[in-house]
Amino acid sequence: MAADNPIAPKLVKGALIEMSERFLGPVPNIIIFQMNPSQVTRSFESWDAEDAGEGEGEAAERSAATAQPGDPTETINLSLILDATDALEMPDSHPIQVVSGVADRLSALELLMFPQEDSLLGALLTAAVSAFGGSVSFSVAEARRGSVPITLFVWGINRIVPVRVTSFEVDEQEFSPILYPHRVKVSLGLRVLKPAELEDHPSEIAREIAKISYTFTKKQREVWGAANLANTVESILGMLPS
Repeated sequence: MAADNPIAPKLVKGALIEMSERFLGPVPNIIIFQMNPSQVTRSFESWDAEDAGEGEGEAAERSAATAQPGDPTETINLSLILDATDALEMPDSHPIQVVSGVADRLSALELLMFPQEDSLLGALLTAAVSAFGGSVSFSVAEARRGSVPITLFVWGINRIVPVRVTSFEVDEQEFSPILYPHRVKVSLGLRVLKPAELEDHPSEIAREIAKISYTFTKKQREVWGAANLANTVESILGMLPS
């Protein structure tokens, strides 16, 4: 089989990285795709002068025909399959999956749409200190509450962009005896966040990583676009009479 071939290429898996302090403080929660989706759909939406309220009349229409004051809005749609079948065949090595199926990974994905609150570790430490008569409180900064975390969509080295999950649909297909899902299909809608949209995010580290990721991916797009000039020259030469 190809999997036993030592020279077979290593499969690079996609991932979503939640950059928040929801669980253990400033530690990213990495959700690696169990199986890469077979299809990823992307779309771009250009700037609209009418939506921006940029005036009326013939002059405004001429300007709007070519105006693009910023990067277009990019959206990404994909479907993920989460399956606990392999883990259930080796219960001693996967005790969490035996009990809960794919509930851990599914919950991690669902939380990408929920606002941040006190960190889980902070709540445990606060409870422990209180039990000994203390009053120390460990929590996520107040400014971070009420906002969803920055999430990075990682699709190989050529596409790492900050996103917000805009739609989430789950199809639960198989269940354990206590009704934890063993197999689910998750359909995600993502909107790529532009650097200007990240300016007010309270976490400086998350903000800077997100901006660098966006810029890095954009520069790669420009490099590959420039590489197409070689194809353009070849196409022009092919159009000339021999």
